[in-house]
Amino acid sequence: MKLAAAPISWGVSEVPGWGLQLAPDRVLAEMHALGMAATEAGPPGFLPDDAAAARALLARHGLSLVGGFVTAVLHDPVRRAVELASVDRQAAWLAAGGAEILVLAAATGRAGYAETDEISDAGWRELFASLDEADAIARRHGLALAVHPHYGTVIETAAQVERLLEGCAHGLCLDTGHVALGGADPVRISELAGARVRHVHLKDVHPDLAPRVRERRIDYAAGVRAGLYVQLGKGIARIADVLGHLRGAGYRGWYVLEQDVMLDRVPAGPPEDIQRSVNFVRRHV
Repeated sequence: MKLAAAPISWGVSEVPGWGLQLAPDRVLAEMHALGMAATEAGPPGFLPDDAAAARALLARHGLSLVGGFVTAVLHDPVRRAVELASVDRQAAWLAAGGAEILVLAAATGRAGYAETDEISDAGWRELFASLDEADAIARRHGLALAVHPHYGTVIETAAQVERLLEGCAHGLCLDTGHVALGGADPVRISELAGARVRHVHLKDVHPDLAPRVRERRIDYAAGVRAGLYVQLGKGIARIADVLGHLRGAGYRGWYVLEQDVMLDRVPAGPPEDIQRSVNFVRRHV
């Protein structure tokens, strides 16, 4: 199977104030030590701005680049041109770095992921039109587009994810943790999406913390700090069932192991839960 890592499992995030940020050499070396041969890019600035230098850095650690997570405000016509220009720049960098996938989340326009927005019908029409343009951008750079439902974006809840699937034909990044956190069943979403599942982020969510975060009884960042994302198989995202469904459906894309954390000190070594999650996935695929 095509198994990759993600810098967020080491606490590396684009959100301002998201805890301690480890150096790339430390993170990439530990990915390799855990048996990973590929990674997503992480936030802008984590890898070198020069794509050739980024590719060389990854190669020194025995890694290749799978893709990258990009956010853009897609439902606001006033911001459309600027936002899509940013997507274009990031897609060009990803392609030059050897990536395959552009993972795109529909941001609210606010920093962080504390809140979602219920956009209007006109906003959804604008979002779908922007996704068409983003797909053309991705294709122009030789990338596949995978739209990422994500907590704290305008595609968070079960109803929003289903409206996305009903309203367009673009590929989906199935993030099991964010889908479950938004109140949807990851197995049902994978069934509804079918062959449109282009990319998979594997994460699991704590059975007690997830409802509290979903209902905004606890802030998202505070939830992550408290252990919202747990070792695969220990939460409510039905990881084994998702893996079984995807295997049966003939999915042959990447599985990216993500366990979002926030660090307040330098850890002694690689995240132990990542190795346990790797073992879990390999037992079920």
